[in-house]
Amino acid sequence: MIRAASTADASSICAIYNHYVTDTIVTFEEQPVTTTEMRSRMDTVLEKLPWLVLEHDGAIAGYAYASPWKSRSGYRFTVESSIYLSPTQVGRGFGSALYQSLLEDLRARNIHCVIGGAALPNVASAALHEKLGFTKVAHFRENGFKFGHWIDVGYWQILF
Repeated sequence: MIRAASTADASSICAIYNHYVTDTIVTFEEQPVTTTEMRSRMDTVLEKLPWLVLEHDGAIAGYAYASPWKSRSGYRFTVESSIYLSPTQVGRGFGSALYQSLLEDLRARNIHCVIGGAALPNVASAALHEKLGFTKVAHFRENGFKFGHWIDVGYWQILF
């Protein structure tokens, strides 16, 4: 089941996200996020944009949300998307379903451009974006640093 997230979901969302913080290069955040901080981030997004969760067997298996691409008013129809799945739920089609729901919600809000980024290499994220109709538009070399080494970042874009 995919539904709108609430700040009551923050603890479960932190459990998923903090795995990526501490064990992967998927996010360049380097310190685990507290539930209080996650609630604050969610409140900021939920004021104007969607934050969705996917539940499976009574637990949150993943989440996806959109945030403003830039703060200038001319960018108001462009967002950056983010999606995270519990590491135990990867490879079950949940990412496609969740991301597709996010895209449908954004389309209904008259968003014109969605940009998804991924630390590279990340074959699964690249495949997910391209499966859903995104086109790779950028590849930045060594613009992130984590775990003692430089990391490339790719960006994909879809227009409605």
